[in-house]
Amino acid sequence: MSRHLNGTRHCCFEGGFEVFHAVFWCSKSSQHLFSLVLLATMGLDLTWSTIEMSQINELKPLSVGNGTVLCAMDNRGVGLVTLNRPQVNNAYNGDMIAGLHEAMDQLGQQTGLRVVVLKGNGAHFQAGADLAWINEQGKLGPEQNVAASRATGHAVRRLNELPVPTVAMIQGGCFGGGTGIAAACDVVVAADNAMFAITEARWGLVAGIIFPQLIQAIGLRNLRRYALTCERINAERAQQMGFVHEVCALEALEETTFAIVESLLKSAPQATADTKRLTLSLADALLEDTLFEDLAGRHARTRQSAEAAEGTQSFMQKRAPSWYTPKA
Repeated sequence: MSRHLNGTRHCCFEGGFEVFHAVFWCSKSSQHLFSLVLLATMGLDLTWSTIEMSQINELKPLSVGNGTVLCAMDNRGVGLVTLNRPQVNNAYNGDMIAGLHEAMDQLGQQTGLRVVVLKGNGAHFQAGADLAWINEQGKLGPEQNVAASRATGHAVRRLNELPVPTVAMIQGGCFGGGTGIAAACDVVVAADNAMFAITEARWGLVAGIIFPQLIQAIGLRNLRRYALTCERINAERAQQMGFVHEVCALEALEETTFAIVESLLKSAPQATADTKRLTLSLADALLEDTLFEDLAGRHARTRQSAEAAEGTQSFMQKRAPSWYTPKA
């Protein structure tokens, strides 16, 4: 079935069948407008855009249960993972975290996997956590919160340690946990409209479970500034910091990304896997289990704090949080 939105055809895969569909802004509830409002308040253009994946050959869909993450692989071993909650700018919740794990499970079972490309469906790559989901999690017991933090952190950790090269293809907003996903990838290609921000502290949260990857990607000095100020980082600045490898026009994002994929495919598979593992090991970028568990526990406890409750409520109510007095 094929539908068109402004002359553009959108492609997704559900239950092993090819389905073409258009995605519309449809939710009017405050819960599902969190990410949209966040992007607007950070000055981003909310114009819809779609990237046609013409560089992928004979794409074979892989079944991922809940539809928040789409997964496929082509006949040359290029895996494509698409974050698929465009109605909330791909803000993550429990379903998306589970979908990322399932996508990595599915790709890991495929013979001949060579490269994984990650992208976001719609105008933005990933808007961080869905604050409605954060609020719900904060009301649960400590064990359930730790489990949610562990699953979130483990998804980024698994991505960081995948034995094949990973490439993030970023357009529009990449906030909060989205920066962790990008930092966990070997190569990051950004459109010139990309905007990055480590936003958790603004809402009374702590992004500790993605700090190991962010420190590796942007360095301690940059993290000490941007995780504390939550300032926006444009694509040019992100490239200067070493977070982004290539910046290009939005319309050239796919072409630029897949030129790098082509270079990766020319490298011998086992040598590539060994090189990646050795590089991560020498840089102490392989997270130890004890440190990971500590970070997950801290992340969960912060989500249940009074500051987190005030931060998310102030955002919902479109007011300054109690700890900030605006300049007169």
